[in-house]
Amino acid sequence: MKRIISSVLVLGVCLTPLTIPVMVQPSWGQSQNAHVEAINRLIQQALQQTKQGQARQAIETWQQVLALAQQVKDQKLEALTLNYIGFNYNRISQPQEALKYYNQALPIKRAVGDRSGEATTLNNIGAVYNRIGQPQEALKYFNQALPISRAVGDRSGEAATLHNIGAVYNRIGQPQEALKYYNQALQIMQSVGDQSGEAATLINMGAVYDNIGEPQEALKYYNQALPIMQSVGDRSGEAATLNNIGAVYDSISQPQEALKYYNQALPIRRSVGDRSGEAVTLSNIGAAYERISQPQEALKYYNQALPIMRSVGDRAGEAATLINIGAVYDNIGEPQEVLKYYNQALPIMRSVGDRSGEAATLNNIGAVYNRMGQPQEALKYFNQALPIRRSVGDRAGEASTLNNIGLVYYNIGQPQEALKYFNQALPIRLKVKDREGEAVTLTNIGAVYRDTKQPTQAIDNWEKSVQITLEMRSGLQRENRHKFLEGERGSAVALVDLLIDQNQPDRAFQWINIATTADLADYTRLINAKVANPQAQKAIDEWNQKNQQLQFLRRQLQENFSDNLARQMRELEAEVYRKAEEIRRDFLEVAELFETTPKDIAQLKASIAPDTVVIQPVLLTNIKNVPNTVALLVLTKDSLSIKKLPINPAEFDQLLTEHDKQLHLGCDDQGICDRNQNYAVTGGKLYDILIRPVEDKIKAFSPKQLSIIATGKLRYIPFETLYDEQTDEFLIQKYPVNYLTRISTRSIPDSTLQGGVLALGNPIPRAPQNLPGTEEEVRNIAQSFPGSSAYIGNAATLDQFKTQAPRFPFLHLATHGCFQQGGCQQLGMEENTLLFADSQFNIRDAALLGLQNTRLLTLSACQTAMQANSNGEEISGVAYVFERAGAQAVMASLWSVDDAATKDLMVEFYQNINKGMSKNEALRQAKLSQITRHPFYWSPFILIGDAR
Repeated sequence: MKRIISSVLVLGVCLTPLTIPVMVQPSWGQSQNAHVEAINRLIQQALQQTKQGQARQAIETWQQVLALAQQVKDQKLEALTLNYIGFNYNRISQPQEALKYYNQALPIKRAVGDRSGEATTLNNIGAVYNRIGQPQEALKYFNQALPISRAVGDRSGEAATLHNIGAVYNRIGQPQEALKYYNQALQIMQSVGDQSGEAATLINMGAVYDNIGEPQEALKYYNQALPIMQSVGDRSGEAATLNNIGAVYDSISQPQEALKYYNQALPIRRSVGDRSGEAVTLSNIGAAYERISQPQEALKYYNQALPIMRSVGDRAGEAATLINIGAVYDNIGEPQEVLKYYNQALPIMRSVGDRSGEAATLNNIGAVYNRMGQPQEALKYFNQALPIRRSVGDRAGEASTLNNIGLVYYNIGQPQEALKYFNQALPIRLKVKDREGEAVTLTNIGAVYRDTKQPTQAIDNWEKSVQITLEMRSGLQRENRHKFLEGERGSAVALVDLLIDQNQPDRAFQWINIATTADLADYTRLINAKVANPQAQKAIDEWNQKNQQLQFLRRQLQENFSDNLARQMRELEAEVYRKAEEIRRDFLEVAELFETTPKDIAQLKASIAPDTVVIQPVLLTNIKNVPNTVALLVLTKDSLSIKKLPINPAEFDQLLTEHDKQLHLGCDDQGICDRNQNYAVTGGKLYDILIRPVEDKIKAFSPKQLSIIATGKLRYIPFETLYDEQTDEFLIQKYPVNYLTRISTRSIPDSTLQGGVLALGNPIPRAPQNLPGTEEEVRNIAQSFPGSSAYIGNAATLDQFKTQAPRFPFLHLATHGCFQQGGCQQLGMEENTLLFADSQFNIRDAALLGLQNTRLLTLSACQTAMQANSNGEEISGVAYVFERAGAQAVMASLWSVDDAATKDLMVEFYQNINKGMSKNEALRQAKLSQITRHPFYWSPFILIGDAR
């Protein structure tokens, strides 16, 4: 079960909107008084100090001017001076002092008939009230200033006031009203040529769009503001704009792009001496590195930001940075360091009166103690956090803390007490639309019901939790996906485990199959795979944009709940779900990408080919209070059975890794293998775990086809190499073996094309991409299969492939393919690409290749690599993408194979096809012809999809 820790006060998306200070210029007239020269000198000094940001010195000088103005009874100068003193007090965060001086200036401005000055002072008073959190009072003063500025024809003052009114409406959660005033201000600023004001307004409009979850609109306004800031030489404004652009990219999960802009902003902020801005940008850079899982780099930047926050007296920023540092240590598993930083932040939160931050910090400290196995200490902090969260109206935070308290009681064996708190948390999470939190609490409730022997209620809650997870994962970006799925897999594993124990195999398989399909759908989203139908593509693009906005609003609502924001989110959520249902209904070819409800079991069974047995091993491991087992599912058109066996996850994982090593890592670059490798031993152990327990079921059906649905690291293991030590046979010697990505009810149309292979090979015959053996492979395939065409070297272009592919049922690409995350540096290839003579083709565009008549696409030189954190998504994901593009089946290799062995196997495979064999039998016979050789040579080629 996942414990929610509130992420509050993180400066990762700290925007820096600009405001327009409204000040009048001095209008000191000549006087016959003997003090004229002294007063003028003091005014110039005070103005210079004000301009340079030396607020305290400026106040002292203006006080001297004030005394002289009162002495000579110059009311205009007196009012002007009072205004400047108030302005400087506001600058050093003494708003009440600022108001005192502004309120002295206002009646004098009115008495002397200075209407422009009166409007300016009203504006300044309104700005102070806005700053101290009294927006309605601020509006009162701005609305007095506005008609005066219009009456005296002060267009610049009018624009500034409109801008300030917009800022208030933005602050009180009325973004559309804010935009209305900003747009009025913008038009005036543009008409009077006020470029600085124009840029500032554009930035604030961008901030509004960012706040309401329209990042592309935000970027549009920021990118309009940036060149203006640069042209007027406003370096501070330029840096703030760059920082904001970076923050938007960070919010839409493009941290690398965010870093590009932050790193442009940072040196500018340093050059202009903007220490506060420098600290914010450093903190933002740290947050971006944290998001891309570089904790040490994140710490480096946070630790640069921290002393700056302290030096400028930014206590709130200091506390936020301490929290961020603590969160990094939390992610890398150093709880004592976490507590050290959280405990530094806590008294600062209290000293600045940040009750929300105080409660979040208490909650986070409690969560650390709970993880450390100190439940009573955890409860102490959670119980301090809870009343604060209630008092400040933090409903999302309240639900999080209630959930955490329930979790403590669950862990110490008090399930009924735990249920009491979970049941308090759930309705709040429903109200604030915290979907991830709702799923977590439902999972926790399900666990209590399971442990108290109420399986029906447990299943009901877990099914709801898994369905929410399926709905949410559709909107995840790559950076968020791994952490989210790791945290949420518990409910799915627990659900399937309990359904099996309750003798409900059909229902268990329905959830297994939709989860398997969701993995594949995730892969297509992560690589941004296209679809052939332009109308469907347009609908998906529009849905993606809306869904991204929905995810943003959800995050905002969790951080700062408001009824207005909740209403916006509910409306958008309804629109997103409605649109997904329309896409499912109108475009069947993409329906799987939007499915969140299990398919009918009868439909699933009906889609299994005759004389075929499907085996799907499912690892039910590493979930608290769920025994570690492997569930072996055996399916045919008419039956389904599940057998569950205990397993040691670490030992099994090691066995998979060792078998993978025995198969191909024991062979050198020339394909010479160590004959002492124990692949039969590791293959035998895997056979005993994955096949022998259900072998009686398999034999009972006498299948002509054994189809494997492999998930996780099992995708990297050729099941053909599983070895029956009792009969001294590989699995491939007993049955033809192919692979399925999932059970699909989507029908596959038969190709109407007859015969012929389109074969391309060695498109770039130069190191490091040279594949000399593929040239003979391609020629021999074309010669052995009538009606075939071969293109080699410079002729093996993407354009040639696109032109010729629709004419051939068999497509053979003897070229490099890179499907490893991060790309293949040794080949100079980006991830998810195929190499052609003229370009690298990204498989996200596979649907645009015209593969509707393709019976088989063979990728004979491509490879994926088993890594420590791999889950096999590449090999299945690639096949799934091409299946969705129209190919009935895909043949791919799990590792690079000896050229000569590949040529012999592929030529024999196509000869067997030409003899009338099914794809799978043709591949099986080709492999059996090499069965006496090391499996390195024949086992990596696997057939995924329709084996007929």
